[in-house]
Amino acid sequence: MTSSDILAKLFGSANRVKLLRLFSLNPDKVFSSQEIYQRAKVSKQAGRKEITLLKSIGFIKPKSEFIEIETKNKKVLRKKIHGWKLNDSFPLMLGLKSFILDTAPFSKDQLLKKLQKAGRLKLVILSGIFGEENLSRVDILVVGDSIRKKILERVIRDIEAEVGRELTYASFNTEDFLYRLGMYDKFIRDILDYPHEKILDKIGI
Repeated sequence: MTSSDILAKLFGSANRVKLLRLFSLNPDKVFSSQEIYQRAKVSKQAGRKEITLLKSIGFIKPKSEFIEIETKNKKVLRKKIHGWKLNDSFPLMLGLKSFILDTAPFSKDQLLKKLQKAGRLKLVILSGIFGEENLSRVDILVVGDSIRKKILERVIRDIEAEVGRELTYASFNTEDFLYRLGMYDKFIRDILDYPHEKILDKIGI
């Protein structure tokens, strides 16, 4: 049983865990209901049920804000959105937030299995949100051959729904990565110089 399964049993719903992560990792952001459904990859019916419950216990609160939207003819319009925001004064916030964030939604093996759907991977590095210091330029670095970009992007979106936050990622084919590594490319060096974890390394870095 994974940590995410345990949380789902404790809180009664896997969808609820997704929303708890989403708001906990984005404490200052106002989410519209539609954005919540999309980001957490939950149905409208399930999402509305969880929003109602989280509002009833005071974990989230209704909030409105203005956002800027760029139109097709490059005009910038201000639009008021009505949505939901984490309630900072929720009485159990500190303990609940620490518990949620310290519990990984899936194991490293499960994460790697998801990413391997995108192609023949040679190197996968986790950093940023997956490490102790959230300073890296990327959260996930993927290196391999025949990487299918659309599938990789879809996998990343699925991982984001479980993690609760947008992820920064980069992908390279093996030849390009080795060339950049040999040339001491700043982007690559910045990733490797910050704390990181290799969950797959067939290159031997």
